[in-house]
Amino acid sequence: MDPQVIIWRLVLATFLGGVLGVEREARNQAAGLRTHTLVALGACCFTLSSVYTEELLRAGANPSGTQTDISRIASQIVVGIGFLGAGVILRHGGAVKGLTTAANLWVTAAVGLACGLGLYVAASATVALALLSLVVLRPVSRLLTPDVERHGGHPRKRSGGGNSEDGPPSGEEESRPE
Repeated sequence: MDPQVIIWRLVLATFLGGVLGVEREARNQAAGLRTHTLVALGACCFTLSSVYTEELLRAGANPSGTQTDISRIASQIVVGIGFLGAGVILRHGGAVKGLTTAANLWVTAAVGLACGLGLYVAASATVALALLSLVVLRPVSRLLTPDVERHGGHPRKRSGGGNSEDGPPSGEEESRPE
């Protein structure tokens, strides 16, 4: 694979992951800009490694009987991102918080994977649709479920700590330690 193509795919994955991360960063979520760029970049790098391995083995560099399956690395990316997503999902009393951020990390990994495979249109369309879901559908979600605390609003009176889905923990500056 041409080095310029490899670099382009890595740069595009990082950029598109960052686009998704900006929305989460603006909401002051634990997994923000840097996390999303790293997830997309890592997924792309794993994918490129998988594609490169298949190219090497196809070119006759494989020992007899050796086979490759590039989907194996892709499936492990999906499993690995589940671990990261689980780290941002928290339970506060009867409410579960962080599901949107976890889902966004999952989509970000898919974007990195698509960039690694050279599916630029799919990666870009995925980012556009994800942003539509995160930004444009947020007011619609608020209309359908008017619970103020569920959508990052600030209730008049709050007992105890906690974190709304799209806002910082109450009484703290931000949701991520530095």
